Amino acid sequence: MPYIKIELTKEGVTRQQKQALIKGVTDLMTNVLNKDPQLTHVVIQEVELDDWGFGGEQVSVLREQGITADKK
Repeated sequence: MPYIKIELTKEGVTRQQKQALIKGVTDLMTNVLNKDPQLTHVVIQEVELDDWGFGGEQVSVLREQGITADKK
């Protein structure tokens, strides 16, 4: 029984986008590892920007400065 946890910053991901992630990850597990999609569990957890950081700074502060992970 695969369990996949996706963590991302809380920035307005839509229900449709979450569904696409769930389906895509489930399909990937089925195609690559031959896992039963009915037994594959996917959890999406959204994290507030103040609670996520990289490079020694909160993402909320970096966003205010116009900095993203690929620009730092």
